[in-house]
Amino acid sequence: MANPTVSTPPRRGGAWLLEPAEPGSVFTPEQFSEEQRLIARTADDFVHQEVLPELEAMEKKDWSVARRLLHRCGELGLLGVDVPEEYGGVGLDKVTSIIVSDRMAACASFAATFGGQANLTVLPIVLFGTEAQKERYLPRLLSGELAGAYALSEPGSGSDALGAKAKATRQPDGSFVLSGEKMWITNGGFADLFIVFAKVDGEHFTCFIVERAFKGVSNGKEEHKMGLLGSSTTPLILQDVRVPPENLLGEVGKGHKVAFNVLNFGRFKLGAMCSGGARGAIAESARYAAERRQFGQPIAHFGAIRYKLAEMTIRAFAIESLVYRTGGLIDALLAATPHDPRDGGPVLAAVEEFAIEASIAKVAGSEMLDYVLDENVQVHGGNGFVADYPAERHYRDARVNRIFEGTNEINRMLIPGMLIRRALKGDLPLIAAAKKLESEILEPAAPLPSGPTASSGGPLDDQQHAVAAFKKVGLMALGLAMQRYGQALNDEQEILMYISDILIDIYAAESALLRALDSTSRRAPAADRQIDAVRVFVNDAAARIETNAKSALAAMAEGDTLRTSLAALRRLLKVTPIDTISLRRRIADDVVARRGYMFAER
Repeated sequence: MANPTVSTPPRRGGAWLLEPAEPGSVFTPEQFSEEQRLIARTADDFVHQEVLPELEAMEKKDWSVARRLLHRCGELGLLGVDVPEEYGGVGLDKVTSIIVSDRMAACASFAATFGGQANLTVLPIVLFGTEAQKERYLPRLLSGELAGAYALSEPGSGSDALGAKAKATRQPDGSFVLSGEKMWITNGGFADLFIVFAKVDGEHFTCFIVERAFKGVSNGKEEHKMGLLGSSTTPLILQDVRVPPENLLGEVGKGHKVAFNVLNFGRFKLGAMCSGGARGAIAESARYAAERRQFGQPIAHFGAIRYKLAEMTIRAFAIESLVYRTGGLIDALLAATPHDPRDGGPVLAAVEEFAIEASIAKVAGSEMLDYVLDENVQVHGGNGFVADYPAERHYRDARVNRIFEGTNEINRMLIPGMLIRRALKGDLPLIAAAKKLESEILEPAAPLPSGPTASSGGPLDDQQHAVAAFKKVGLMALGLAMQRYGQALNDEQEILMYISDILIDIYAAESALLRALDSTSRRAPAADRQIDAVRVFVNDAAARIETNAKSALAAMAEGDTLRTSLAALRRLLKVTPIDTISLRRRIADDVVARRGYMFAER
């Protein structure tokens, strides 16, 4: 398949903070190819026609149904989007891969089952496996003949994955004997194959491919969970399991490379799943609001409900924009790196390059979805609290997304942390840019440039200036933090979280802005409502960024330094408030008329 990404030079991860971006330079859903639209419809039809009718059986723990549906995924090619054809996959781009993840979200329980197979079991073997391992396992995993699971967490090590206690003892014949217990294993109750992490000789964190057929492998009872009741989650128990040397995945002591790179994949795909889940909930809310009558009229006529429908849509639009932008960035880098499809190295490098953006997609996507689903319950009123309507199930199912793939707290530490590490290595000119901005700040009489000086007279000129100013604020906060704390910044988690939230808003606002400008130039359907959505999102982001920046600056500086920084913040963030009520009403009216998310691909 031809790479759908727009033909612009590939950017570095995090470069958006320092460089302007032009409309048309990022990938958007409006640019889907016909093949991608077909795959989206295939996945949609599969979930709605084949998976959702079986949800009750899966919630009753009939895992034969889950296995049958995985096999059906294999028949449709949905398990092998990221896998070269040589191993039974279909070898498509990362945008197509996240399209599939996006569409699977209509059934969150099966989306977890699917992710455990296609992302957490298949990808480690694709990226780190030997040719023999790929040939032995991939065809059967991709057909659904084998079911897989990923075993990283333990009772005493969740976020601190490298603190694992599971042990692998070397044997004279080159094999390993594994002992320990893993927790919260998706697909644990029926998987045939496990990607397991243990410490060789109690010290070297290492990855193994463990078959259920190996003596000593068993799973504990199903966990009693808040949500995702239709997915299997169990402990994995390893009792003196002998693993042959050919089942070592990667190198001894290099298990962290497998774990962390697979998490990068999982994060931006989880962002896509959250985007898909929000889209479905918006449709449920719109239909219910149009049909539910109170005080003699549909509740969709009430301003409070219109606000909810619009805000759900605006936030979903921003996250959808940044998720597909990130997929396009990865594809652009891969397209510029000629490589053998069987070589996982370039794919690893491309995904790692955009690890910052993947963490943003995970954090922003999961929190957006929780907001949307909470409001979906509220729109449904009492009906949202009972199982007669799917709103309560969605609400329960989504809560774990803020824990999956590294908690949102961990990811908030990673976002600025990775930017700073790249700056210190010289990969990003962040330090030079921060010093230049500091010199500008110390000259209070001089104007602080915040964006293009010439106005094109376009509908989003003010928003372009605002986003450019947001970047200056983010750079100012990062620069002051590095200057104030140096190497000790890692210990200042509250500061990092404020900065992280500023960076998330910048990336989301710019992604939505660039998408709306591109849609306008293409005269895409609903481009006018995209403009409305961006105007509201940027307006509200300005307030959030100002609050977070003030909190961070007040914690990092005092006296004249603080006064100078706050004065610079006021000069930078000259964002004039707008009438968001009328904009939200227009968006809500279109959502109700469409009975769903208006920016969905037709």
